[in-house]
Amino acid sequence: MRNTIGKVAVVATSVALLAACSSGTTEETTSPEASASETAAAGIDATGLSLTVWVDENRQPAVEAAAASFEEETGATVELVQKNFDDLRSDFLSQVPTGEGPDITIGAHDWLGAFVTDGVVNTVDLGANASSFSQVAVDAVTYDGQIYGMPYSTEAIALIQNTDLVGEDAPATWDDMIQAGLDSGADRPFCINTAGETGDGYTMYPLQTSFGAPVFVQEGGSYTSEVGMGGEAGEAFAQWLSDNGEKGEGYLSTTIDYATNNELFNSGKCAYTIQGPWALGDFADVNFKVNPVPSAGGETAAPFVGVQTFYVSSQSENALLANEFLTNYIATPEAMQALYDADPRLPAYEGVDTSSAAFPEAIEGFQASADQGVPMPSIPEMGSVWDYWNAAESKIIKGADPVKTWNKMITDLTAALEG
Repeated sequence: MRNTIGKVAVVATSVALLAACSSGTTEETTSPEASASETAAAGIDATGLSLTVWVDENRQPAVEAAAASFEEETGATVELVQKNFDDLRSDFLSQVPTGEGPDITIGAHDWLGAFVTDGVVNTVDLGANASSFSQVAVDAVTYDGQIYGMPYSTEAIALIQNTDLVGEDAPATWDDMIQAGLDSGADRPFCINTAGETGDGYTMYPLQTSFGAPVFVQEGGSYTSEVGMGGEAGEAFAQWLSDNGEKGEGYLSTTIDYATNNELFNSGKCAYTIQGPWALGDFADVNFKVNPVPSAGGETAAPFVGVQTFYVSSQSENALLANEFLTNYIATPEAMQALYDADPRLPAYEGVDTSSAAFPEAIEGFQASADQGVPMPSIPEMGSVWDYWNAAESKIIKGADPVKTWNKMITDLTAALEG
């Protein structure tokens, strides 16, 4: 894929494609007394009732269109309050308990753990169009078996390959990819951001999951607080990090940070890399193709998937009406298309036309990667993982004993979570 539209346009499109993503006593949330689909079938008169919806600048035009139809058909009033995306999480947590928050807010799925723990969100009915949502998106907004959000977009990293060097075919395995990269004559067959010596478990995660070592154990579609990356599977991944690290094959290096990684790929010195859509603006000088990440450990390489969603406040006085709005006015092909057109992220809803994007083929590749991914855990315990996890990976890549270093990380992390 030749980037012929100019780097400024590429950057703008890439930023729009995927921009932002991320202890109290648990309170019971109240479910609507009837499903929104039942309400729609019966017809409702909501004259005199109102909903307040928090949106950011990008999504406001799309939500306005759905709100206008909702107002016309129900008699209700919808007030859209535009807020900075970065303020939504903290403002929702602080204002909902006081009764001053909105009925609905947009947000990221990894806020859900804190929202449920603090009792500020209600369950959501996905309605008759529930099957139109991608399963990974639904899983992302599910907590303890309950659905707490209506997803509308996803994001995930994927394999990006220089087609002039290695063609467009997706490598089936890590070994196949490395061999193709070596045969290409590139300085490096593969490069990946490790955040320098900090470590980057997020970018390395699809390779880790291909060994069957998830960060947390899942039950019934929800994450538990049990660390899942220990045992033989975790040790096998740690050994793989070592084998491919600085004292092994050298394909993984703590000298590679985000900017260095992207420069190597863009200059043709690296045949393959793993990155997200947000990096496409750095690849203006190279022909590329986006494919799912190949397996290194024999199982599916499942990246973290981030999801953008709509939440309903647990303190909303019109929870049924809020669900009616989401189920029958947001969960529609027209509204989901409008959301994509306003802020082109990977759709969480089938049938959205992405052909208007600067790189529609790239979107297809990232979508394929997301489809085999897993939601980033939204449980509060995830916040404690990064420092232990990243540091252990970095040490192993630099040459530390893989099994001892990995197992010490598991022990220390487990103790921190239990403490």
